[in-house]
Parts: sequence; C-alpha cells; structure tokens
Amino acid sequence: MTTTPPTAAVILAGGRGTRMGGVDKPGLIVHGRRLLDIALSATAHLDAVVVVGPHRPELAAHTTQTQESPAGAGPVEAIWAGLSATRLPENAVVVVLASDLPYVEAGSVDALIAATSTDNPVTCAVDENNRTQFLFSAWTLRELRQRLAALRRSSGLENQPMKALATEPFSTLRVAGTTDCDTPADIDRARSHPRLTIEQARIVITNALTPLTPHRADLADSLGATLAQPLVALGDLPRSDVSAMDGYAVSGDGPWRVRTEIRIAGADGQLDLREGEAIRIATGAHLPAGATSVIRDEYLSVDAPSRTLRRLPDAPHRNDARPRGEDWGTGFTIAPTGTAVTPAVISAAASGEVFDALVRGPVRARVVVTGDEIRRTGPLREGQTRDSVGGILPYLLERNGVRCVSNSHLRDTADSFERVLADATEQDLLVVIGATGGGAADEMRSALDRLGARTIVGRVASRPGGSQITAVLPSGRVVLGLPGNPYAAVTTLLTMLPTVVAALTGSETPPPLLGIIENAAAVSSDAVRLLPVTQSTDGRWRADPSVRTAHLAGLIGRSAFALVPAHAQDGALAEVVVLPR
Repeated sequence: MTTTPPTAAVILAGGRGTRMGGVDKPGLIVHGRRLLDIALSATAHLDAVVVVGPHRPELAAHTTQTQESPAGAGPVEAIWAGLSATRLPENAVVVVLASDLPYVEAGSVDALIAATSTDNPVTCAVDENNRTQFLFSAWTLRELRQRLAALRRSSGLENQPMKALATEPFSTLRVAGTTDCDTPADIDRARSHPRLTIEQARIVITNALTPLTPHRADLADSLGATLAQPLVALGDLPRSDVSAMDGYAVSGDGPWRVRTEIRIAGADGQLDLREGEAIRIATGAHLPAGATSVIRDEYLSVDAPSRTLRRLPDAPHRNDARPRGEDWGTGFTIAPTGTAVTPAVISAAASGEVFDALVRGPVRARVVVTGDEIRRTGPLREGQTRDSVGGILPYLLERNGVRCVSNSHLRDTADSFERVLADATEQDLLVVIGATGGGAADEMRSALDRLGARTIVGRVASRPGGSQITAVLPSGRVVLGLPGNPYAAVTTLLTMLPTVVAALTGSETPPPLLGIIENAAAVSSDAVRLLPVTQSTDGRWRADPSVRTAHLAGLIGRSAFALVPAHAQDGALAEVVVLPR
C-alpha cells in the first residue's frame, strides 16, 4: 500500500531587496497581502511550516520561526537553519520557497510535492519565462540533508548560491505562479494582478487574523462568543431517578395497593415503597426508594373502594421513569471547543449545572460612518445625504454575534482617520463605512499606512464591494472598511463579516447556503455580482440585476441576495446569503 509522505515547507523570508533600496521584501504588499502571507497561504495545508528570517510576532503560533546565522548569510545557510529548527520524519518531502512569489498557490506546491520521490529526489519549478526557480523546489528530506552536509564539508554554507546546492541531477516541472519579484518594476507588475476573489479574501482573513484572548464569563452574557474549552457537565441529568409521565410509581409486578401520599416534582423528603405498593406521581418528581417502575395513567385502572391498582390487559409493559444520568453524567462534554454560544448552549449548560465558561468574544465593534456629506439628524442642506445605514448596522452586527459598543459619524479631515483608528483600544473590530475607494477625499488607506496597519484584503473582484478593506492595526484591532453606498455596504458586510467573526472567535464558518440561479447568464459579468434574489416554487432563485446601490429599496420584500459567479451560465450554482429579519 502506498502511503503519502509527510510534507513541510521552509520559507525564506530574511532577504532585503537590494535592488529595491534594501526594503523588507517579504513584507511588501501585493493586493492587500504581504509576499510572506502569500507564501504562508500556499503552504498552510502542509504538515509543518518553518519561516527563516527576522522574528515576526504576528505569525501564527504553529508556524516555526528561526534565523540563519549570521543573518543574511544566504539561502543555503537559511535552509540549513530551517531544517535544524524542526524535527521531520526521514521520509518527509520538503518544499523550499522564497517569499517573493506573488502568484504562488497551493496547487503549485502540491504539484512539486507529487513529482518528488526517492526515485526523483529534487524537483525545481520552471516559471513562465522558462527559467528554473531553485528557490521554489521540492526535496526529499534525505537528499536535502545529504547535499547540505556535503556542501558544508567542502565549501561551507555561508553566502552560497542555490546553484551550489541544486546541482545535477534534478528534475524540473512547469507550474503556475513561479514568477518572482526582484525589482520595483516586478512589484508594480504584481500589484496589477487581478483582485482577490471573495473566496480568496475569506481564506486570507481566516489565515491572517489572530483569535481573541480567552476569558471566563457568564454564559448568559456571552451570546455570540465561542467556547475556548469544552463545556463539561458538573452534574448528572437527571440528577436522580424521576418520573417521565403523570402516573404511578410501583414496586413489584402488581397488582398494587395505592398509598395515600402523592409525589410531586420538587417535593422534599424521602419516601419508601414496599413490594406491592404504589404511589401517585407527577411528571418530574423523583422516585421513592423501592420503586421498580413508573406506569402512566392511561395504562392503569384503579378500584377506588379497595385502592387496588392494576395494569390494563392490553397495556404495554414499559417503564416511564428516567434513571439518574440518562442524558449525561458528570464530566460529559455538552459542547466542544469552538462551539458558538447560542441560546441552546446556554440552556444546555444550565441543565448541566454550568453557568460560566472560558470563551473568546463576543466581538466588540465600533461603527464609524464617514463623509462630510452625511447627515444623521436635522434637515438636509444642499449637497448632503441622509445616513441610511449607520442606524441599522448595530442590528446587522448583532445578528452575526457582534456587539456594537459605539456608533459615530466621522468628518473628512486629514487627520480624522488617524485619530479614530489610533483610539480604537476598547473594541476588537472597527466597521468603517465609506472612504475606501482611494479617491481625493478617501483618507482611510493612507491613514492605515501611516499607522503601520497591515492590510490583509485591499480590493475584491466583486460588484459591488470591490473597494472593501480588511486591515489589522498594530494594536491587533481589526478594521473592516465598507463601501459608502448603502446597498454595497450592507451586502459586503453580510458577505465578509461571518469570516471575520469566526477568525476572531476561533470558530468554524458555517458552510454556505447554495442555490441555483435560473437567470445567471443574463445577470453575470466579469466579476461576482451581489444581487437580490427571489425563490421560485421549484426552489430555484431568480436574480434582479436592476438593483440600485444608493439605497436598500431593492432588498424590500427579498429574503436573500446571491453571489452570482462571473461569466455564469443559466442554472449556475451560487452562494445565497439570507437577509436578517
């Protein structure tokens, strides 16, 4: 039986771009992602990932970080440092990857791994210009170690070029995404690469955001949070043997003599039944000692004068009692780590005598509506527009498990964004509406740059919503920038917010609801379109392409909108986002 070997990546992220003025090349942004983030995304599915270069505290904890010695000693020394920093099985396949490949994807990484084996121990990528990329290659661990050891003995590893290591024999494989960036012109060309798809943007957000720090909180106050550890029952359920029906608790096979006492739920005191005795019992009441079963009323007959209880001839023989711990015993896991705190979770926890838990979240958000033209209250003046979104954003946030703790309006001034972003210390998320387009009055992007924020998503290939922004401030706070038009703001929020919340709370995003768009060919374009849809009696959806983005009238009477794929044909499958009611 053929087994798949373990896989690992050594990402070289220590080089300074000498032909770019000595910049930190792995940190250069291409369409909202650092070159290093692109490499990390392409290798995230491998069993181990080692980043060699200056320590970067924002990287995920499961990513091993190390530095070649001395720093800047070249790629071969860096590969040696990467292998030395982690323990890999002898049969592992290792991908060596420079963090200057703006187009690299997981499929190309997998193709190199699949081509590499003990019979073909080194596979180097070939780019679109027919150049062999030694810094995008796959090696069997044994071969890589042997070549490093031989080169170290003969010439040393410091400042050695990759050609000294990747000597013949090796094989080559033409794969996509192998063009690197060595000059400012290369970066400029990479930045003209198509915008991220919505799916790519979601993946980037999931991989880039750091979950909130867990804290212990009352579950009743934690709707929207996520469990940071399993929810374990502190008591049995039920806590004692109880009756599941109104009827009689009996001892023995019968007939039985009915005692005068009545057992009700919550009654104090102990009661003993002897063989042949019965007692009236209510649903939820705990059983008296000596009871062997509970029989519901409709299965019994009572002779009043003699107080004799008998089972009806055609009645089934069943026990309508619930034994102690029937649902769970102490120590039972009611809900695992990563479960969203919902009303059902809070209720089940109370049944298990649990009232607080270690949780992440709920996410606290600040809503900021921007623009000199926006007016919230009072009569409109010439050139002004009514704020028709700011008032409903808190409700939409709440329906996604987010608590809105602040809602304000921001004027368009040179330093207003810097001030509001820098003051974001009490919230986990800033939802900013407007000023994302990069126009003359759109200061948000430059303010993020000046504050040293890391832009994760800069633009998305969708209509509307293309100008959206997701960024992380140095403080760790997340900024979600939405387009200013009401329809664009709301549909973009509902499309991306669940991914942001899941990443911050450490939960899984729910699988998308999919539907068939019967008129997809008539409404699709060269990018995903976010269009209101109505459902036909056969379950298919019909999209309305005439929606206007300046208001939400197009959503009145609609239950959902769809993400109609680019260049779609009629009957195409699309994600359907249900609108909060």
